[in-house]
Amino acid sequence: MLSIENLEKELKQEKLNNLYLLYGEELFLLENSVKKIKKLFGELVKGINYILIDDTNVKELISDIETPAFGYEKKIIIARNTGLFKSEGKRKNKELSDFKDKLNDYLNENIDIINESVILVFIEEEADSRLKLFKTLDKLGVVCKFDFLKPVQVEKRIKSICNAYNVKIDNSVIKYFIEICGTNMQDVINEIRKLIEYAGSGGSIKKEDVDSLTIKKLEAVIFDLTDNLGQKETKKALEVLKSLIYNKEPIQRILVMLYNHFKKLYFLKIAIKSNKDAVIALNLKPNQVFLVNKYKKQGSYFSEKELKEVLQAIRDLDINYKNGLIDLEVGLEAILCNYCS
Repeated sequence: MLSIENLEKELKQEKLNNLYLLYGEELFLLENSVKKIKKLFGELVKGINYILIDDTNVKELISDIETPAFGYEKKIIIARNTGLFKSEGKRKNKELSDFKDKLNDYLNENIDIINESVILVFIEEEADSRLKLFKTLDKLGVVCKFDFLKPVQVEKRIKSICNAYNVKIDNSVIKYFIEICGTNMQDVINEIRKLIEYAGSGGSIKKEDVDSLTIKKLEAVIFDLTDNLGQKETKKALEVLKSLIYNKEPIQRILVMLYNHFKKLYFLKIAIKSNKDAVIALNLKPNQVFLVNKYKKQGSYFSEKELKEVLQAIRDLDINYKNGLIDLEVGLEAILCNYCS
């Protein structure tokens, strides 16, 4: 299996393979790699040397591989979300399962022909590494999983982008930017572009620029709101809530996010008391591990009893709202005021 960085390096060096399986959550980098593959391939004529496959016509794949690219030396086939690499589970689709086996045998037996005439790119949301077809792609071609990058990887990319535009940014500002905007590269690119344009060539990006110009992820705003609660800042907590509502964030989503956040703080409290792993207690992904200390700091503002009470209050609010006894916004404001007092 190839890392994202090594795949990007190969494509930068104009090295093109004949078989690819690209999958995962980091869609911006994935689609960027697909664009580079298509650009390296050259002229694309749909239906002749450029074939698109999905779950509706996936069984035509072998036929498409065998059909000559009339007038062209090679063809490129983009097979997107075919379902071929999903775990089948108990409800097995026999027809699709049979085709998987057929395709797997075909690729193994005809790899020389494929290398001469076809570039086949599978793009999937998920892929089960236990499948025979997955292992065949890994053996004969390039498999790359596009996970969300870890903060240190995002930091390097942000630094590189800023350097390319002759804009300075301190490491501390980059770290703060990631806390605010997350590690999804589509969000990172959108927000860093604004900051670069604002700073201009030769300028610098400051922490206050991040605060005033970037769109905070909801998770970051919930952190702010919880900080205000823990520090007994009633007015600030209500301002954060009002700002979310003003920006048309659904009140139900705010409630769910706040509940899940306090639940994590509660689980963290129990984990620390029991000498358990904080990362496991918080159920953090590898790209979120840097948040552990932030959660620990917030957890210190509340006792275990207070966290249980907040969680119960949010559950009660949900029940009362569903029974038509209270407005969600009013009820949430009451909870914030109560736990800021």
